[in-house]
Amino acid sequence: MYLWRRQVSETWWRDNEERLRGLAGDQLAIIEQPGRERLQLEVVFPSRMEVEGLTAQFGGRVEKLPRDWLKRLSRRQKTQPIEIRNQKLIIPAGAAFGTGEHATTAMSLRMLEKLTRRWRPGWSIIDLGTGSGILTLAACLLGARRVIGIDNDPVAISTAKENARLNRIRAVQFRVSDVRRWKSPPKSLLRRSGYGGRVDIIIANLLSELLIEILPKLKVARWMILSGILRNQESDVTHALMRHKIDIVQVRRRGKWVAILTSVR
Repeated sequence: MYLWRRQVSETWWRDNEERLRGLAGDQLAIIEQPGRERLQLEVVFPSRMEVEGLTAQFGGRVEKLPRDWLKRLSRRQKTQPIEIRNQKLIIPAGAAFGTGEHATTAMSLRMLEKLTRRWRPGWSIIDLGTGSGILTLAACLLGARRVIGIDNDPVAISTAKENARLNRIRAVQFRVSDVRRWKSPPKSLLRRSGYGGRVDIIIANLLSELLIEILPKLKVARWMILSGILRNQESDVTHALMRHKIDIVQVRRRGKWVAILTSVR
């Protein structure tokens, strides 16, 4: 595995975002660090050829990751644990899939905690684009008992599994899958699996275009928390929600990012 990393200004990011996303796709991690104006961009590639192609166009630094890089990272890095209802969730700093500080994750976590505050333990959740598994693992601490985290990147899933092990959380399934090809479970299967015909919550921290594309599949849930939405794309997402008769319950904004809590009829 090879990690490409570069710190950039907001101006550089605006000028190069489209080309960089075209090469890196969903593997691109954008890390906003508190108190710092520059963004840190990270991409993990399985081969040197791929990462060298990215470096040739955009510069940056490349680091070859050891086979046991997740374990080494857990031992070496220190980070403040995330407080969740008097419980602590430890996510090692420095991973390419986030530590909970990004606005989209923080807003989603706040919505999840508030929504489930009076719920009895045992509810169900699916986390699409789980990354390092922060929201999936947080749901377990908040009382979820039927928990699935999905990401199209095998390295992200490996990171999430390692974070689950680090926090001694077992009641979660992590799966490698492309959300475009992911099929929401039919209601008959959900009933047989103990979901009561509906998933209680789906969290989708994805790009706006992808959220709009897969909205019909997400209606299997009673509640949805959607994030990864840029402010200039908020109206596109809200119009799509209206077309699919999905009610907007709450909108949170932080910087250039938007998160939306919805209720499905």
